Amino acid sequence: MLRRDVLKLALGSLAGAALAAPAFAQGPWPDRAIRLIVPRSAGGVLDIVARQWAEWVKGSLGSIVIENQGGGGGIIGTAMAARSAPDGYTLLLGSTSDLVLNPALNSKTNYEAKDFAPIATMAISVAAIIVHPSVPAQNLKELAAWAKANPNKLSYGSAGVGTMANLAGELFKSLAGTPDIVHIPYKGAAGGYADLISGQVPMFASNITDQMLELHRAGKVRILAVATEQRLAIAPELPTTAEAGYPELIAKLALGLFAPAGTPEPILDQLAEVTRKALDEPEFRGKLVQAGFEPVLGVGRRETAEFITAEHKRWTPIVMSSGLRTQ
Repeated sequence: MLRRDVLKLALGSLAGAALAAPAFAQGPWPDRAIRLIVPRSAGGVLDIVARQWAEWVKGSLGSIVIENQGGGGGIIGTAMAARSAPDGYTLLLGSTSDLVLNPALNSKTNYEAKDFAPIATMAISVAAIIVHPSVPAQNLKELAAWAKANPNKLSYGSAGVGTMANLAGELFKSLAGTPDIVHIPYKGAAGGYADLISGQVPMFASNITDQMLELHRAGKVRILAVATEQRLAIAPELPTTAEAGYPELIAKLALGLFAPAGTPEPILDQLAEVTRKALDEPEFRGKLVQAGFEPVLGVGRRETAEFITAEHKRWTPIVMSSGLRTQ
């Protein structure tokens, strides 16, 4: 879990840009509905957190309109948010994928992390390697062995190119020595679940959600391992990738609230405070845990900026060496 005591990192240019917003010179805010852009299709991990947050804070902020803008692995919706007026009436429920991985993977995203003012980090979502029950593998080692014995026959789906789940799948291929597994990108994880359940796509890299856990427990899919160091509180029966023999296969997604750079500081402070109060409530945290997330406490504006800067430094060399970056 991200906490203040583990985020003692140098604050880069992102924080400086985010915290240098112009003076607040508007009337009372908010006085109309706030648009919250979710750069993924409905039902995905970002959408789940967005709807939980919007429902919880409506008593303080009024109406929150969720706008799902899937496609491009999150690029389309994130770019839309970056171009929006910095008036507090357009927000982004973004992630490490949107603000760190996509700009590193694609030179034509038309936005950078500095185009956003970080507000708060709310949750961590862990990626997992999942297969259809027809795949004769009960763990990652068996999956790697089967893929090697059946070259060019295995494909895997993900929420899109450049997502944390996509990188988790590619990292598994690299560590397992199975480069011929073909990636099939979807416009959001939810869109690929049906193909996984039917067996049309035999393998899937996806972040854990309550829906995926239900499918696993019902025997419709098989989660082989979660890409983290510790077992999940919501699903302690699932082995970690470290336990499965792949300690380097760690893929955790930080999800948080962002606004276009230049949004007035009082608005950013109010949003950060409302979000902090929500996360302080055991009931709200319980809803996140129930949905498959790890809640994050005490990570406000500055800490979120620091984390994004640190993740950029960590992931950019990995992306550059992976050969996935497009020009």
